[in-house]
Amino acid sequence: MFPTTRLRRLRRSDALRSLVRETTITPHDLILPIFVEEGIDSSVLIAEMPGVSRIPEAQLAREIEAIARDGVRAVMLFGISHHKDGTGSDTLDADGLLARMTRTAKSTVPELVVMTDNCFCEYTDHGHCGVIGYAGGEAQVLNDPTLKNLARQVVIAADAGADVIAPSGMMDGQIGVIRSALDGAGHASVPIMAYSTKFASAFYGPFRAASGCDLQGDRKTYQMDPMNGREAVRESLEDEAEGADMLMVKPGLAYLDVLASIRARTLMPLAVYQVSGEYAMIKFAAQAGALDEQRVVRETLGAFKRAGADLILSYFARDVLREGF
Repeated sequence: MFPTTRLRRLRRSDALRSLVRETTITPHDLILPIFVEEGIDSSVLIAEMPGVSRIPEAQLAREIEAIARDGVRAVMLFGISHHKDGTGSDTLDADGLLARMTRTAKSTVPELVVMTDNCFCEYTDHGHCGVIGYAGGEAQVLNDPTLKNLARQVVIAADAGADVIAPSGMMDGQIGVIRSALDGAGHASVPIMAYSTKFASAFYGPFRAASGCDLQGDRKTYQMDPMNGREAVRESLEDEAEGADMLMVKPGLAYLDVLASIRARTLMPLAVYQVSGEYAMIKFAAQAGALDEQRVVRETLGAFKRAGADLILSYFARDVLREGF
């Protein structure tokens, strides 16, 4: 009349639950995205992302030291430029913001893994991820001219000391072009983390404010349709074939099915980006008393690992490591 199989036996105590826990989060799993702004004297709080600030370039070394002390092992750098133009040319300058912040981060804590977000949206006056041109009478991002600039940009980043190149623009063929450019410039050992499946998502809203990106129009012609699952897998497998060393799904929580599908099709390291909108939803709900922030963060990070992610980019990374969520 009573069950002989009792799954609750291993849930009786915290010690037992910990002993049989299938999914865990470690410092090696987490990557902290940070925003670095040139030309300012003090940190700027980002209202749309409570707890996140733009770091003044002049204070970056001190902040990198503090981030490393808190246990962060890897950072992704995003620059807020005051020298924007139609092509994002500041990123093609060996003394531009991208190069300067990379050199500072890497020289300050050499053992920290420094990743650069390689795109143009934070450095263009139109907010798009590449060169704007006209085809069929309409303005659009031109794929191949953007690739030519991207090939130059990644070499600048690698020359400055980037440990990992992370192209996020979703241009067709970008991984092959980047691999060729890096190899030709003597950076054959620098790996590429491809933003291989990046959706045209509404979850990016707070990031636009954080990065100072005044987007004109939308990115639906080059970022992925959120409704397409099979194409999402195809995008990542294409980047793998072109020479990526790691793959990524962005955003995270709404795309766990995509993450799991890609995991089933590849043996490569797989990352997921818990984006600004996901962060903001948790933060604002916690501030309203609607949920327990720490428990929800643990659950979401665990969901990413359970779905197949090896690495997680999250604005919560520093808090998790510092406060032991």
